[in-house]
Amino acid sequence: MAEQKKLKVILIRHTLCPEETVALAAKLCYSKSTIENLNEKISQKDQSEFIEKLMNMGHESVLEHTSFTFGIEGVSRVLLAQLTRHRIASFSVQSQRYVSYENGFGYIIPESIKELGNDAVDKYKNQMETIETWYKEWQKSLGGKGEKSNEDARFVLPNACETRIMVTMNTRELMHFFALRMCNRAQWEIREMAEQMFRLCLKTAPALFINAGPACIRGTCPEGEKSCGKALQIREARKQLLKSISEE
Repeated sequence: MAEQKKLKVILIRHTLCPEETVALAAKLCYSKSTIENLNEKISQKDQSEFIEKLMNMGHESVLEHTSFTFGIEGVSRVLLAQLTRHRIASFSVQSQRYVSYENGFGYIIPESIKELGNDAVDKYKNQMETIETWYKEWQKSLGGKGEKSNEDARFVLPNACETRIMVTMNTRELMHFFALRMCNRAQWEIREMAEQMFRLCLKTAPALFINAGPACIRGTCPEGEKSCGKALQIREARKQLLKSISEE
């Protein structure tokens, strides 16, 4: 039976010592020392202050030497369509052709529908179950031949259908992703996912990600008259997040 799913983000892998790697790449540009000597010096000292200086200079190309890989579950095909617009990234997505939903598919319920009350949620769930029935009917009509039947039966599946994704981005692209998708004007589902990804990155490499997020964290909101007008609240929330992480 079709069932509701919830968002889950896991940091699968990341570049070893990402802050040191970025610092090494930057210092290499301006030093006569060998890479081995630079690497040894960098590993003996905290690089937070140097990385802050780099960020203020806008020397961002060195961020591309580090990457983060996430496993993501409980997201919709609506989110997938938005996520894959970020082209400087690698994606692996659960196939609706090779993975059959004969036992039901997972789906996402928007909060706006939940806010309408139990009757609205029940109506939505019934619609998902109806679609599941259509899907199974088409699987049978198309011969019940696994992937051969699934590839066309899936055409009736909804955008709400859950998918699972593995995504890898370098740090520079993550900065761009967080700037766009953590903004209050971003769609709610991808914003929630971006916020979870950000928290994982911040805990792993705080010097790199301390100022990542919507543009209003760093300065003026670029949205003009479309701004949410909540820059002060967003900055205060960031302060509280940094405080809570430091106390963990």
